[in-house]
Amino acid sequence: MKRMALPSIDTIQKSIIEEFQTLEGDRERMLTYVMDLGEQLVPMNPLYKNEHNTIKGCMSKVWLSYTRQEDRLFFEGDSNTAITKGLISLLLRVLSGQKQEDIIHANLYFASNIGMAQLIGSQRSSGFANMIKTMKLAALTQKIQQSKIATGGVSI
Repeated sequence: MKRMALPSIDTIQKSIIEEFQTLEGDRERMLTYVMDLGEQLVPMNPLYKNEHNTIKGCMSKVWLSYTRQEDRLFFEGDSNTAITKGLISLLLRVLSGQKQEDIIHANLYFASNIGMAQLIGSQRSSGFANMIKTMKLAALTQKIQQSKIATGGVSI
């Protein structure tokens, strides 16, 4: 069975930027759109809403878990607030299903291109950065573990 190729991180980011451009910089419409994205997020398994999967440094409660299939990570996430749930849904859209290497080296420019910092303020921007850091760290951790397995546990 042939696996369908996922769009690249860059392609997905360009798509998000285009979607936000249709909102013409209207802050209220942009916030509503982000919250709508959060409402469309696939519900996270309640078993994964635990302290281990909580992202530190966020204003709201944010949970993130992932599974690895070969060299790709598949994330799921949730939050207890509508805006933050929308933010995590954007990151899931961009990074979930991507190769670990691509996640590690991803330049996530979509946030600045859509004016995310002005949209959500400094505290939520800090939390958003922690979400990105957590996802990149997960990819790096999995890549290192795979490397150790491939070399028989010997560090190279």
